[in-house]
Amino acid sequence: MVEYKAARWGRTFGKIDRFAPTSQTCSTCGRIDGPKPLSVRSWTCPCGAVHDRDINAAINVLAQGRWDNPNACGTRVRPTLVPAPRPTSRRETGIHPHAACSTRSVEGISVL
Repeated sequence: MVEYKAARWGRTFGKIDRFAPTSQTCSTCGRIDGPKPLSVRSWTCPCGAVHDRDINAAINVLAQGRWDNPNACGTRVRPTLVPAPRPTSRRETGIHPHAACSTRSVEGISVL
């Protein structure tokens, strides 16, 4: 029902795994801390983050729902890595072999 209503109103619908451990996963560092009884309403991750069980699960559900969906600009939320272009000359990379030997001074303070 939610999927067709989202389509009707021009919203993006993201479906996540039903058994994803959203309340067991730290939304800060990603560590899965393991199952907890429902009586545990807040917990502290070894990374130091203190989580409310429901808020932490909501953050994780939102992140998983956005994982493969395009954002408002139409691009992926998690774009693939693109290697940087290789420079064609040493000058373009900003390497100046004699720059370290400069003896210029600024207001009387020597660069060396």
